[in-house]
Amino acid sequence: MLNRRHLLGLFAAAVAPLSARAEVAPPRSEIRPDLAKHFTDAGTAGTFVGYKTKDYLIIASDPDRSGQAFRPASTFKIANSLIALETGVVADPDKDVFKWDGVTRDIEAWNHDHTLRSAIAASVVPVYQEIARRIGSERMQKYLDLVDYGNHNTGGGIDQFWLTGDLRIDPIQQIDFVDRLRRGALPISARSQELVRDILPVTKIGDAVIRAKTGLLGAETGKPTLGWLVGWAEKEGAQTVFALNLDIREPRHAAQRMALAQQCLGDIGAI
Repeated sequence: MLNRRHLLGLFAAAVAPLSARAEVAPPRSEIRPDLAKHFTDAGTAGTFVGYKTKDYLIIASDPDRSGQAFRPASTFKIANSLIALETGVVADPDKDVFKWDGVTRDIEAWNHDHTLRSAIAASVVPVYQEIARRIGSERMQKYLDLVDYGNHNTGGGIDQFWLTGDLRIDPIQQIDFVDRLRRGALPISARSQELVRDILPVTKIGDAVIRAKTGLLGAETGKPTLGWLVGWAEKEGAQTVFALNLDIREPRHAAQRMALAQQCLGDIGAI
């Protein structure tokens, strides 16, 4: 079964604006084993969880893996951006510049100066490590507790805890966090949430829009082991929050994250 505690937390947040109604539809969940076939056909294993906000319906391809926690890798850049803006470490996502440190890295896009907007688009790990160092351990812990992010654990170093350290988050928790950001319901300023929603990378598919962030565990070693994609899809006024992760068994699997997400979103009528 899906983790009931997480489900209830997610749906309690989702239906909060409807509290004035006499009755609120109970949370519903649906297991869709057919969605798992997309991962099998790609030669790997993974999970997709989608939350259809209008229907208060959560759909999962794998009920066990949907509650399994992993390091967030670069999906943590969403939270890191929020905290940077909220603490003033970044005042303006388009004007504040992080200078390249001069170290040439394998990913060419990292070998340049960046703003917050360009850094999240290129998923520039060194920039976000510098942001985390400027935030500092005490403030970082404060905000992870405040926004209830994953297991809240910053062990392993202020610039490593989401990459090789002790921070863990499962797909249901990812959806809960991203949905609160989508709705502007996190316990931080509306401005910080609006700016992060605005800088999230966008993919357009016909009349649908996907705002999402990738993550890749083990990327810093050149041997990635797990890939994430989390965000939400918008089509004709309907929004579906989703989280996908998969085992990286071959290099091509990292590149297939968005395609797999689109297949699953299409199957559940979200795009």
